[in-house]
Parts: sequence; structure tokens; C-alpha cells
Amino acid sequence: MYYSAIMLPVSAVCGGTYRAVIRTLTTRNIPLYRRLSSGGRVLAGLADADTIFALSSGHGRCGVAVVRISGSAAATALRCMVGLGNQLPPPRTALLRSITDPHSKEVLDRGLVLWFPAPHSFTGEDSVEFHIHGGPAVITAVLQALGSVPGMRPADAGEFTRRAFHAGKLDLTEVEGLGDLIHAETEAQRRQALRQMSGELGRLYQDWSHRLKRTLAHVEAFIDFSEDELIEEGVLDQVDISVCDLQAEIEQHLKDERRGERLRSGVHVVIAGATNAGKSSLLNTLCQRPAAIVSPIAGTTRDVVESALDIGGFPVLLSDTAGLRDSPDLVEQEGVRRARERVQQADLTLLVVDSTILPSEEQEAAAFLLEHLRTLLSSQDQPGAGRCLLVLNKTDLLPEAHREKLNLELRRVSGLPPVCLISCQTNEGLKDFLTVLQSSVKTMYVYYFITSNQY
Repeated sequence: MYYSAIMLPVSAVCGGTYRAVIRTLTTRNIPLYRRLSSGGRVLAGLADADTIFALSSGHGRCGVAVVRISGSAAATALRCMVGLGNQLPPPRTALLRSITDPHSKEVLDRGLVLWFPAPHSFTGEDSVEFHIHGGPAVITAVLQALGSVPGMRPADAGEFTRRAFHAGKLDLTEVEGLGDLIHAETEAQRRQALRQMSGELGRLYQDWSHRLKRTLAHVEAFIDFSEDELIEEGVLDQVDISVCDLQAEIEQHLKDERRGERLRSGVHVVIAGATNAGKSSLLNTLCQRPAAIVSPIAGTTRDVVESALDIGGFPVLLSDTAGLRDSPDLVEQEGVRRARERVQQADLTLLVVDSTILPSEEQEAAAFLLEHLRTLLSSQDQPGAGRCLLVLNKTDLLPEAHREKLNLELRRVSGLPPVCLISCQTNEGLKDFLTVLQSSVKTMYVYYFITSNQY
């Protein structure tokens, strides 16, 4: 979003295209650099006439609620509701005061008040914060009292952040990082949001912008002074190289497989397999709630059932899918099509197999599973290396000695995805499976986010 303003000039200048338009621009009175960059800080000059207020600490009963005010009338509201006369409290200093209705002078609450004079506030405007008790009646009374002060109105959603952006307190990437931080549910999401809010992504885009401006300045200098022979030879060749390098960096940046989006929504883990293998039981076990209907009737799950989880501090979007089989039922056919589509899109596939269908001889199990995978999934549905876990379910129905031999035999076989033996009925093997799953999710996170060139 932020770098879209860079892409047009790069594509227009790169590859020598600018040479064709220079001849036209030299007949104009407006220099090329100013023509392409004149609107860079339009928003910085905007001013909001209204003073806004809102509950900033979220709705619901709580011990302390924060009401924020921002705008030119913030000082007036502070004086008339706290009884300070013409005096204002020291900046950024908490004072314990009675908060009163500006008309009836009735005491609404007793709490802390803070004064943030412009430009040293979140929005860059005069700002006030009331730290009051979090009961609904108290909050409603204070908000109604603020609404009665001339020149004040309730804030629109996100308006404080918009004013901070207009004042140059935050750039677009920091605004996005702030939103992500507010909605972060896992440690991984929190860490990424803090990195973005600290300006790492913005600094990358600023570097691109400065390099592009420098290149445009060289082109403008060539237009203005080339006839006077004051320009070194090879300037346009240097411009070619610089802009093409910049374009390559931006294109590489765009090939990030939506890493940031994946972290916000979660690594996509899909449960797939034949009918009655125990896919829905595995979903319910991982979610620790009855998220999907479990039935001995084959083909119970017809659609994709999704659930968001936190696995080891990493966000995961877990999807249960229809059993993979040929069916004359049109509804089930659509469910199978959607299941195969999810497998192709998945970051990690949990392929569930009913362990009771395996051969009784452990040595034959590996060959059976490889053939089973080829039968179940077409070549285009096959997950890539490191993106599949083979989950053998219903192991409680196997003799203990057979389970141990089977586990040892499958670990020795190459060509199979990692194998986990579990029982959703007794939770046997679940702890080891969760350890493997967490390690796989963490590996996905490292691949998508830590080793990327996003920052």
C-alpha cells in the first residue's frame, strides 16, 4: 500500500523509457523532479476544526477507563470539567481531581486527569485524558458531559490515529502496525506488529523513496544543464543501473508470499484424509471443544470447518475437510473439491490415516502408506517437502507391541512424511504429536517471517 506511490515512477523511468519522455519534458517550464514529487506531503497541512472525544480503553466493566480528548477545545473541556479556572496542570503530570458536569456542576467521578499540549501528544494536537472508574454509568455520564461542551463531538472510528497520521506522528506502515498490535492474539503477531510500529518497514520504503528522488534529480540535472556540458558523462547510464536495481528490489519484496498476511491470519494447517479416518475427532481434540460433528457414518463432514488456534505462541488457522473419496452425491463431490483445494493452498497438511487398515506386518506398512498417499491425493495435491505430517489415528485399537514395532519401522523408512501415532479416543501419543506440530509451525514461521527480506 505504502510503496504503490513508488512503483509508477520506477516503471516509467526504468529500462530507458525516461529517455523518450525527456525530449517532451524539456519543453515544459516545470522541472521533472517537482512534477513527480509535488504532492508528497499533502496530508501534513490538513487541520481538523472539531475537537473529538472517545472512550479509548474499550467497552465493558473495568477498574479504570480512559477517556481521550483531542483538538483545540481540549483545554476548555479540561478547565470547565475539572474546575481549574484559567490554570492548566503541568504537562504529562497526573492529578487527582473531581470531574464535574460543566453545566450542573454535579460531581460525576473522581479520577486522574492528564494534559498533553500540542505538539507533544499522540495526535499532535492539544490532548486530555480522564482516567475514571470503569463502570458503565460513570463512563456514560462523562461522555455525555463532554458532548455538551461547545465545539466537541464523539470521535469516528480510528480518528485519533488518522489525526496522528495527518500531523506526521505516524506513517502508514506504523498506523498498520498499531492496528496489528491492538488485534494481536499471539506472541508472533505481537512481535511483528511492534517491529512494524517501530518504523522498520517505513525506513525501508523511505530508503527506496530517497534513492528514487536522487535518480530523478540526476535526470532533471541532465535536462537542465546537459547543453552547457556541466554534467559528467554516463549520468544516464548510472540512472539506468540505479533504477533497475531499485525495481528488482521492489519486485523481490512483492514476492513475499503474503508473509505479513499469513502471520495476521495464521499459518494455514489443513486436516485431510479418507472418510472415517478421525479428521473431525482430531480437530475437536486440538480445539478442546466440539467444533465439528463426529459420526461413524462416512461422509459426515461436507464443508470446511475452520478454527483459530494458538500453538506455541504462533497463530494457526486449522481446517477440517471432507473425506477424500469418489462419491455419486453432488454435495459430497463439492466438499471433496473444496478439500483438495485447501490441501493445495495449505502451509501444512495433517494427513490422517486409520491405523487399523494397515497391514499386520510392520515391514509392509511403509509401502502401503506410500501407495495410500498416491491413491488419496493426485500429483498436484501432494504437499511439498516439510509441509505434511502423517497422523496414524485409532492406535488404541492396535496391540501395544504392534504399535511399538510399527513406530520403529516407520521411523526408519525414507520417503515418508514425519509419522505420528495417536488416539483421539484416549489421547495417547497426543503430547508427542503436539510437539512435532509445534516444531513444524515454528519452522513455517521462521521460513515465512524471520528469514524473509520483508524488513
